[in-house]
Amino acid sequence: MARITVYLSGSIAAYKGVEVVRGLQKAGHDVRVVMTAAATKLVGPATLNALTKYPVLTDLWNDQDWPIPHIELADWTELALVVPASANILAKMANGIADDAASTTLLATAAPKLVAPAMNRQMWGNSATQRNLAQLKRDGVIVIEPVTGRLAEGYVGHGRLPEPDQVVARVQAFFHTHGLLAGKRVVVTAGGTREPLDPVRYIGNRSSGKMGVAIARVAAQAGAQVTLITGQVSVPLPHEPQIKVVTALTTEEMLTAVQAAFRGANALVMAAAVADYRPVRVASQKVKKTTGHGLRTLELTETVDILKTVAATKRPGQQVIGFAAETEKLLTHAQDKLTNKHADMIVANSVAGDTGAFGRDDDQVIILQPGQDPEKWPRMAKTAVAQRLVAALAAKMK
Repeated sequence: MARITVYLSGSIAAYKGVEVVRGLQKAGHDVRVVMTAAATKLVGPATLNALTKYPVLTDLWNDQDWPIPHIELADWTELALVVPASANILAKMANGIADDAASTTLLATAAPKLVAPAMNRQMWGNSATQRNLAQLKRDGVIVIEPVTGRLAEGYVGHGRLPEPDQVVARVQAFFHTHGLLAGKRVVVTAGGTREPLDPVRYIGNRSSGKMGVAIARVAAQAGAQVTLITGQVSVPLPHEPQIKVVTALTTEEMLTAVQAAFRGANALVMAAAVADYRPVRVASQKVKKTTGHGLRTLELTETVDILKTVAATKRPGQQVIGFAAETEKLLTHAQDKLTNKHADMIVANSVAGDTGAFGRDDDQVIILQPGQDPEKWPRMAKTAVAQRLVAALAAKMK
């Protein structure tokens, strides 16, 4: 199994970090531990030393028998896991600060990094924390999102560390997908398309692009070269060497971009919410409101069906995955799309009401494939859905 370095930082959830270490060991991983000074006030280093049978790194200067500890440990590491990740350690990682053993070793580590934040809900929601998280995601760091639950302060809020077994499961999911798409080229679409009415207004939808961006990141982490084609999105876009980002705001622009990228690709994942209609005429100037005329008729025509058009051109071995976002008759409409659009898989999800997929960090999907019964996945974070979807895609390409 893997060599994992676990970093405990100064969150009251540090005690859960001990259970994460035990869970990783039970899964067969070789684990070493780094602790910040604040973490040692909450959990004793001797506990982690006894569990791992390795010295716990807490200071760069105390151990004279370990001359360059941060470099030795960074080179040893195959995966770095920060759990719990305080606002302070997230800020240091995002800004390249190396002023203690933990931050210095993390900066020297080239291995993949996962962080599991845990903090008060106000600290989690602070704009500075959110900026740091956005930067870490752009840097390729995988964020295990906190959950809503009872916090140390005694009230319920968002910022609670997931239970240790859930953190371990996310680590296992990472290794399950890591390298699965090595040497493959994958095209992913994300966000919603916009069809202009005039130079100011457009027809659009509420898609945030979270799912498509998550799939692109996980596919890249699995070793693929990814072309991410985005419409309108409300999430930070990745800035990673393995991901090429292409902007295509209208349906016609997205079709052109997808066709060009898919010719040399192994797979297409159409996670974008593509407009079904566009105005027949686009005004060259802003359409002004006319006083006394309460109704205005807008003539629309169907847009091109990107999924159907591109899937009809796929070569043997190429895989096409589509999404079905529905407000009613989910399985019926998703099955029709699977049959009529030549897709190899349809990911069906509901966008109705407050539990719908648009804008949320989690989703509950049903997987449809030709000749198979629908497979309902449990509600999970969109990153977890992306990991499981990438694993399914890799299995189909073998």
